[in-house]
Amino acid sequence: MKARNFFIPVLLAGVVMLSLLPVKAIAQKDKPQKPGKEQVVFIPKEIKEILQEGLASRQGRQDFPITIFHSLFLPAQQNFHSVFFLNIKNSALNYAALGEAVPGKEKPDEKAESAPEVPPGQGVGMLEAKFNVFLQFNRLEENAEPQVFKEVYVPASIQVEEAGFDPEKEDIYTFGYPLPSGRYLLAMAVTSLDLKQIGTAYYEFTLPDASQFSKAIDTTSIFFLKSFDKIDAPETRTLVHKGYFTYSILKIVPNLEKVFAVGENLDIFFYILGAQQNEQQQCAIDIDFQVKKGEELAIRWAPQTYNTPLISQPLPMKQTVIIKTQEQEKKEERDLEPGKYTLAIGIKDNVSGNGLTKTVDFEVK
Repeated sequence: MKARNFFIPVLLAGVVMLSLLPVKAIAQKDKPQKPGKEQVVFIPKEIKEILQEGLASRQGRQDFPITIFHSLFLPAQQNFHSVFFLNIKNSALNYAALGEAVPGKEKPDEKAESAPEVPPGQGVGMLEAKFNVFLQFNRLEENAEPQVFKEVYVPASIQVEEAGFDPEKEDIYTFGYPLPSGRYLLAMAVTSLDLKQIGTAYYEFTLPDASQFSKAIDTTSIFFLKSFDKIDAPETRTLVHKGYFTYSILKIVPNLEKVFAVGENLDIFFYILGAQQNEQQQCAIDIDFQVKKGEELAIRWAPQTYNTPLISQPLPMKQTVIIKTQEQEKKEERDLEPGKYTLAIGIKDNVSGNGLTKTVDFEVK
């Protein structure tokens, strides 16, 4: 069992850029301005008022329904790259043939970036949705009102193939943003370009205290991969994606359901926080992966040693079964049978001496 390490040095180098994501602003022209200058805001006043209305109850306005159902985090320089997963009904986003007019075409900012015109003959069989996403990250302190920490405007454009597209389906959309440690309440609005249709949602999440990693190790969110591809360079601004998210130089489709077919690999991805380096500026991390069904051991792979804290490891779900007959005893490899299981991950940092065990439930069907 070999770790996937061919892209890790480049991936880790790209992590540095993830804390440099600039935020977009929109021109605000209905307020007094200094001569020669436009006043810019990140969330228009009318949208901010709607977000504030539901802040205490965490109840969103649902001209069309939006749900933030999951998040995960990975390291970025001096921050955590937080990724959020949304369910949105496709029809709410007004998909139209690529190059055609989009409902609600009046943009809140006439100078906002727009997609180039589609050359004749290109974009055939493609649909496009254009919409606004407004993000308000609020700090949550004990016994205090939420305090606005960051506001972000994301002009979104999604393109999909028309073949097989189901407007009535709720699909998964994602975005990522770098944030420091802390407890947050995200207030989010998705609107038509003219701001007349709006769906809002609220989501609480916590990013760990990075100062504690000098005393102990921990991990970022542990998740499974369905697939991944390399991209040319890390994204340098916040974007909305459909069905995948990006991290550094990777385009990742996660297996959030944690359900696998018989014969598939468990393809796990996480980062070890607080791992120390030796004199050669490398980590020395031992990891013991085991699969259990209840208290019964189903699979135990040979312990692995890693020299980086970023772990991307395919785990073949093969059991070694001992078959006894009157004449002999032999070993046979078989696929893990359908059922519910737990992956136990025992981690030991040989430089600091710190260790921990994490578990992830999954199912084979």
